[in-house]
Amino acid sequence: MYRQARFYVRSALIYLLAAFTVAAVLLLNQAFGWDGRLGVLQYVFYHLLMVGWATQLIGGVALWMFPPFTRERPRGNETLGWAAYVALNVGLLLRVVGEPIHALQPGALASGLLAISAVLQVAAAWLLVGQLWPRVRQRITPPSEGRRG
Repeated sequence: MYRQARFYVRSALIYLLAAFTVAAVLLLNQAFGWDGRLGVLQYVFYHLLMVGWATQLIGGVALWMFPPFTRERPRGNETLGWAAYVALNVGLLLRVVGEPIHALQPGALASGLLAISAVLQVAAAWLLVGQLWPRVRQRITPPSEGRRG
């Protein structure tokens, strides 16, 4: 596994641990009734799990396993993958910070954080697809002479 894919996969594992730590806090809060405002962390949990862990793990494995682009440049344009990695993680961290702020004190700052977060996460998806798309090209093979199809 090459460096870029390792960054994606390791980051995904860190987000998995973070998601389940948040889930534990939510469950303990529900059991002991510490503070009703901690319920806002449910959205943070979902984003850590689905964007941080699942999306990043899928992206890392795809970068690692998809067919090579060319022999000279097997991974294609790696700059797109790094840009996607940065955009995804910065966007997710802004979401983790902005979501509780927006729930507890709605305002321009929190709304701005969430808007920037959304733009970065969408940009990350486009950048990742931009890197992977050329690696998924159809190979045209001539049909066998004896086959009908």
